[in-house]
Amino acid sequence: MEKKKALVLLEKYFLTTEETAVFLGISKQALSSLVKRGKLDRIEKGKISLFFKDDVERRKREQSELRRKYRPYT
Repeated sequence: MEKKKALVLLEKYFLTTEETAVFLGISKQALSSLVKRGKLDRIEKGKISLFFKDDVERRKREQSELRRKYRPYT
């Protein structure tokens, strides 16, 4: 039962690298660049990287605002 609760919490609060890239509509390389530039934080445990869902959703909103500002005609 405890494992199930932990999995529910993971699903609720975190995204994997792949899920994050898909959600943001960017490549894994672009995601890596965001992390390196300090635009998005990740949590690493061994070879696994997780992203806080709230941070990813915030970045998605910022990304939309930046696109409207710098590409108003697309």
